[in-house]
Amino acid sequence: MRPVTAKRRLPPKKSDATPRASFASKNRRIMSKEAPISLAEHDFILESLKEDVRLDGRQADQLRPLNISFGEEYGHVKLQLGKTSIVVRISAEVTKPQDERPFDGLFNIVLELSAMGSPAWENGRSNDLESYVTQIIDRVVRHSNALDTESLCILKGVSCWSIRADVHVLDYDGNLTDAACIAIMSGLQHFRRPDAVVRDGQVIVYGVEERVPVALNITHKPLSITFNVFNEGKSIILDATRKEEQASEGELVIGINNAGDVCFLSKFSGAPMDALEVVNKSNLALTRVKEINTLVDKVLQADLARRATKGMAELSRAENDR
Repeated sequence: MRPVTAKRRLPPKKSDATPRASFASKNRRIMSKEAPISLAEHDFILESLKEDVRLDGRQADQLRPLNISFGEEYGHVKLQLGKTSIVVRISAEVTKPQDERPFDGLFNIVLELSAMGSPAWENGRSNDLESYVTQIIDRVVRHSNALDTESLCILKGVSCWSIRADVHVLDYDGNLTDAACIAIMSGLQHFRRPDAVVRDGQVIVYGVEERVPVALNITHKPLSITFNVFNEGKSIILDATRKEEQASEGELVIGINNAGDVCFLSKFSGAPMDALEVVNKSNLALTRVKEINTLVDKVLQADLARRATKGMAELSRAENDR
């Protein structure tokens, strides 16, 4: 009888699947980035800013043309800042509150960058810009309690409203942070949730046709204002375009409301800035926020007036039909 000898197990043959996957993912990361501007464009932008000249002829502290419009649905906003175009939809649903905050409703902001906004972005794949912008608008809007989440509570620990802001970028030409923040705040002010009551421990939600929808409780109106730094901090501009962002040496983002309360301030890595310059830019940011909020209020009032007129016309038609 031959003795049974243990066969030496050979190490598994290395497959080329991992290197290929790694190489493919590396390529995807590279392809997800914006194509860099040429060296000539980069130098031209820097030299122009030394002479206080921008590519589109604006002043250093001047915003691009801002256009805001509302759709037929409450909370549907389309914003155009220069060539940067954004659509925001605010939605609401009844859900269970978090166990640690039984008196509060929920509020979430979801930003998704798709190939529609830029050929450098991939559908369903996040990138650094998406994470960066999401974190800033989350700090400026949600963490500053711009929306009173306690007013979203329906029944303590049982049910509450969950408000969600979906941000879709249609066209990207720089300053996505400020554009998204303006669109979200405009949508929150425009949105109306269905009315809800509690009867015998049960939550009853009324449709828009049954009861007048309820506006959200907005505590204050913060916006982000982004400045880009060039030429070792000697040139600072507001509302940079995509090409200006690519030549930028750093960013200063200020979240501030009409009362002058700074709810967010961050100077990211790059060229240094003098502390006095930060104070000056905060004052400028306050001026721009007041101007933007005034524009938003004007558009909101015009839309409400249009809806009121339309509602009266529909009521008159209904009475005539009877």
